[in-house]
Amino acid sequence: MSTAIIDRPKPDRSTLSFVPELVYFEPSALDYPKGQRIFEWVKKEGIPYRMTTSHNRITNLPGDTELEQYKIAKRTLVVGIRKTLKFDTSKPSAEYAIPIATGCMAHCHYCYLQTTLGAKPYIRVYVNIDDILEAAEGYINERKPEITRFEAACTSDPVGLEPITGSLRELIDFMGEQEHGRLRFVTKFHHVDSLLDAKHNGHTRIRFSVNAKYVIKHFEPATSSFDQRIEAAAKVARAGYPMGFIIAPIIWHEGWEEGYGELIASLADKLPQDVTKDLTFELIQHRFTKTAKAVIEKRYPRTKLEMDIEKRKYKWGRWGQGKYVYPDEQANALRMYLSERIFEHFPEAKIEYFT
Repeated sequence: MSTAIIDRPKPDRSTLSFVPELVYFEPSALDYPKGQRIFEWVKKEGIPYRMTTSHNRITNLPGDTELEQYKIAKRTLVVGIRKTLKFDTSKPSAEYAIPIATGCMAHCHYCYLQTTLGAKPYIRVYVNIDDILEAAEGYINERKPEITRFEAACTSDPVGLEPITGSLRELIDFMGEQEHGRLRFVTKFHHVDSLLDAKHNGHTRIRFSVNAKYVIKHFEPATSSFDQRIEAAAKVARAGYPMGFIIAPIIWHEGWEEGYGELIASLADKLPQDVTKDLTFELIQHRFTKTAKAVIEKRYPRTKLEMDIEKRKYKWGRWGQGKYVYPDEQANALRMYLSERIFEHFPEAKIEYFT
């Protein structure tokens, strides 16, 4: 089998769905219909592939330097079986994270996956979806009669992978049948057409990650454009999905008031008025750890991302590891300004949190 990276012309990834340049398969993944279907697609597309004993241990990626290997890893897909079916918590977004994929093809400089995935930045998808759904049903039953929410985008952007896996559609259909289960996910991609006729029953909230033009331009390579995201948002709203926006990370930069004011006004202008009911907003200020700062500066050495520890406030985290956030005066200014603009344009919206 072919194992070399093909020197293909680089497509405009903001308009096309993700096509990996190298794929690894766990042999047992081919025992599942989804694994077999992805395998046939890879062969049809002429994408080089290799076999691996574990989706957690890819050690022979091409590339002469660590940076080259990182860039190749972001274009590498690993198809495996999710063996750990104990779900992590996902506060404040949901009760649990539901694991259908790990890793992302985007190159957002600020992303927390830079450190949480560490030396494994390649993209993993899991083919044993029935096992994952069975585990989710167990969590739902444990918490009845309370509603249990599942976040599908804690460790990946599943919309960017949906043309390959179809896993989101399966999750949506499953949650549509659950009286006490709900699904949530957020995306920076616009590939939602295959989700529009799913039987969601109003049980899935799709949120789009949006930001000021400055942030999208400088820190979100290999994602869909703002206009594409909003066009997709209008589609899913018209399909009856509950919808929301995450503005994250909110970055203090020169002209930030104008930038974020323009963002909120653009949302109001581009979204049809009849789809703006029941909108939710989640507001997350930029934060980083010392470890993240070191990793980001190594992987994106020319980044304009401000990570000056002297300008930040240290905030303790749940597990004893803190993060650097904006000082209270700046954080309050960001929160107040964005809240005012949101309620000015979307008076019926709900701001779920600012953190």
